[in-house]
Amino acid sequence: MHLDSSWIPAPPKEDIPPYSILTKEIQKSPHDDRSYRMIELANGLRATLVHDGSADKAAASLDVAVGHLSDPDDMPGLAHFTEHLLFLGTEHFPRENEYKAFLAKNNGRANAYTSTSNTNYYFHVGSTALHGALSRFAAFFHCPLFTPDCTTRELNAVNSENKKNLQVDSRRVFQLTKHLSKLGHPWRKFSTGNTETLLKAAKEKVGQKIPEDSEDGGPAGQEARRRLIEWWTREYSASRMRLCVIGQESLEELSDLVSKLFSPVSGERNAPIPTIYETPMGPSELGTLVRLQTIKKYQSIEITFPLEYQPKQWEYKPGSFLAHFLGHEGPGSLCSYLKGDGLITSLSSEASSLGREMGIFKITINLTEDGFRRYQEVLLATFKYISLLRSSSPFDEYYQREIRIIDEIGFQFAEKEEESSYAQWIAIHSQWEWIPADQLLTAPRLVKKWDNPECAGAKKADEYLNQFGPRNCRVFLMARKDFHQSLPGVPEEQEWEKEPWYGTVFHVERLDEEFLKKAESVNDISKLQLPRPNEFVPSVLDVQKIPVKEPSKRPFLIRQTPMSVVWHKKDDQFWVPRASVLVDIRSPHASTSPKASVMKHLWVSLVNDSLREDTYDADLAGLSYTFGSTVTGIYISVFGYNDKLPVFLDRILDRIKAVTFKPERLPVMKEKAKRGWENFHLSSPYSISDYHTKWFMRNPEWTHDEHLAVLEDVTLEDIQLFARTLLSAVQLRILVDGNIETPGATQIADRAEIQLGLTEVPASKVDLTTMLLKQGTNAVYPMTNRNPDEVNSALSYYVHFGPIIDQRLRVVGSLLAQILSEPAYSTLRTKEQLGHVVFCTAWAMYNNTEKGMRICVQSEKHPVFLEQRVNAFLEGMQAYIDHLDEANFKEQKAGLQRKWTQKDKNLSEESNRFSGQVRNGQWDFLRGWNDADLLNDITKNEVLELFLRAVHPASPTRSKLSVHLTSQRCKETWTVPDGITVIENAETFKATLQPASTPGPCIEWGDLSPSQTNM
Repeated sequence: MHLDSSWIPAPPKEDIPPYSILTKEIQKSPHDDRSYRMIELANGLRATLVHDGSADKAAASLDVAVGHLSDPDDMPGLAHFTEHLLFLGTEHFPRENEYKAFLAKNNGRANAYTSTSNTNYYFHVGSTALHGALSRFAAFFHCPLFTPDCTTRELNAVNSENKKNLQVDSRRVFQLTKHLSKLGHPWRKFSTGNTETLLKAAKEKVGQKIPEDSEDGGPAGQEARRRLIEWWTREYSASRMRLCVIGQESLEELSDLVSKLFSPVSGERNAPIPTIYETPMGPSELGTLVRLQTIKKYQSIEITFPLEYQPKQWEYKPGSFLAHFLGHEGPGSLCSYLKGDGLITSLSSEASSLGREMGIFKITINLTEDGFRRYQEVLLATFKYISLLRSSSPFDEYYQREIRIIDEIGFQFAEKEEESSYAQWIAIHSQWEWIPADQLLTAPRLVKKWDNPECAGAKKADEYLNQFGPRNCRVFLMARKDFHQSLPGVPEEQEWEKEPWYGTVFHVERLDEEFLKKAESVNDISKLQLPRPNEFVPSVLDVQKIPVKEPSKRPFLIRQTPMSVVWHKKDDQFWVPRASVLVDIRSPHASTSPKASVMKHLWVSLVNDSLREDTYDADLAGLSYTFGSTVTGIYISVFGYNDKLPVFLDRILDRIKAVTFKPERLPVMKEKAKRGWENFHLSSPYSISDYHTKWFMRNPEWTHDEHLAVLEDVTLEDIQLFARTLLSAVQLRILVDGNIETPGATQIADRAEIQLGLTEVPASKVDLTTMLLKQGTNAVYPMTNRNPDEVNSALSYYVHFGPIIDQRLRVVGSLLAQILSEPAYSTLRTKEQLGHVVFCTAWAMYNNTEKGMRICVQSEKHPVFLEQRVNAFLEGMQAYIDHLDEANFKEQKAGLQRKWTQKDKNLSEESNRFSGQVRNGQWDFLRGWNDADLLNDITKNEVLELFLRAVHPASPTRSKLSVHLTSQRCKETWTVPDGITVIENAETFKATLQPASTPGPCIEWGDLSPSQTNM
């Protein structure tokens, strides 16, 4: 790209390759205390550097303007395969796990993904380790080894990842949209790839199968690797790369570091950016209805219109303007109308990109069973609302003004986010070469004022509305096979087709002319209206900023009675006009039986359903809430601008206490609950095995099957009686954090107590219980996956350490889990290729009272074999830990210390940290810092001792439980070895477990005077 006069050469320095600097100051939020600089290297790579002197994490992201749409036609998945193989060693750092091992011991992690037009690589790491991490990262882009003996393993890894996704509906729908595109269009390409697609062309050329014992894949694998290197050399050009680096170093230091590390990246200086201008939907694809058979039980309509590429409309964002109306959920909205008729459960709309220069506008509507039967009415109402929008143009000025003001307030008070996420965002948007470079941060987030009906934004919105007709869209109607078969006029069995990569069953037909004419007529539904003015747009944005020497690391106890505990912290570091309020409502009646659990779930669903119209505007204006259920009761969480937060919370409390439910909504909520519980068994295998592992350790905990058994018998009267009963005996645990003074926090607590009406309930009656494995337990619970088409099995392998309030045990256990995590991944996934999903983590049980470690593997292999490989891995870890040198051991401890003491980046992070301790009643707010201090004294012998006692398979004192979920497709036959208890009846085994003690407060802070504890 040619640089204009706003760029100047950096002063030359010895050993630093030349680069240019953008002289214009990058526009940023007035609240943003970071410094920014944009540079361009001589090879064309452009980097945005972010200096954050207070950051305790550094991060980087590199975005390459090449994705799977650039795959060779005869080698689908090559871009994705490149992403995999790129991570496995470089000339400068040849050890294949060097990068991830370095990050793991420096409180870091990394990942990458391949999209349609981009491939993005990113990491975060402790701030002092940026140079080492960035050196390893940069080498991927100029001297990767693409090691021959890794070829077969990574081919298998890509294949495993593809098989992991075969039963995922979102993946199936995505690939079907590609399959049903214009013949010959690049959008039709298969994105993930598998061993067949990656080797087919190579095999045809060399005419040989891969030898089973060949790590490099033999001649076919060697040819595939040659093609990969050829493609990487051509496509991974420096000028197509955009980099973002965030660190504590000065902008000058970051600039020099990036120039030194990334200048070796080669490629054509002005390599053209791969771009596809033609839409994938033409006359043959538009005006059609696609019936699609899903895996999970749900019903949905997706309406898609071709749309010009919206990032180039960054100034006025007309697509987003229309999405505001079509996705609105307030009174008079399309969503409100369809919900009122019992036809839908939710609705959303968005203008999005398929790839560079290809856009769509999409409306997604989740249907009830009745809505599925009446899907044409849903479609017709959607086009009637579009007709209403056409007839409403020119729109009242306040609509665009509201959107603009909300965006401006959000940008003005934007808080910091997780570093690698922010680096990704900057790197991705740096590819927008059509925006002024100094508007990198503002262009994607802010919208210009629409001065008059003739401005570019208004004219574009009108243009789009005229395009949003039924003849210019494609409709996907999605449901299980049996639902499709229940409709009149359903295609015969032989008329259905199968998509080749995922096997998705579908049928395409033209929308009939009678329907098209109705959909093209003017709106005649009087209930459809445009949104009213938003009463929740904040007007008072004052922040009382009182300088402090050091921000407090904990909230303060301002009230403690047998009925409630109230914690408060006035913001002393983020200085934004926001607050966070948690009201945790605990009751001994919450989960006494499966029926009680179901009634609680339905009550919460009905309240949320009744609130949605009233609260949607608040959500748009940056004031959101969650009303949810837990095993111990219910909770309200409100977060956002504090200006109208108390009034908003009052409205929610009123509805919870005195809501009058609409009888016709109960069947809808029941249907939604039933669908969720039934669909659970169609989830990813490892999530199912993990769930059942946790089930053994939790009391009370009712299974999805137990919920389903009583669901249909629950009546509206049952729910209303249950709500009164639950609220008749509650204890409140309240946290108020942010831009609210102590009197305001007390008033919030007062209102909550008055609204709910409290009675004295001992804390012991409303806490959770963790069940403990007996010492010496070595048990396996075998299960068969209920999904007959899922090819993967799963193993969840849990070993117990002990009570979390034992600080030394807690710290040693965390260190042990960290030391084992990277070797577990590199051994079980990378080397042994057991499956795409492999992880080893510390695991805190119910209410954060007990701690252990779990290893999870999802694989096509039988779970008994997987357990044998995990055991073999753990047996080898004794020597690994024993041989850890002192320097490596100190690095592991330092990485964990950085993790425990890292600063909260925003109010939400701080509130989440506080809320965990408020809800579990332990009040150990300084745990991370105290544990980090203790870590200095922990020895390697202590880690080894815990490993030998609690983890090593040969330990007689180990307490271990594993859940084996076996695929019905698994052809292997394995028998659990002798010496392992096979659980035949889960309830019987669970009854043998003993309850752990509930610790209660770990620290008495003494914030209150005696008179305040009995208010």
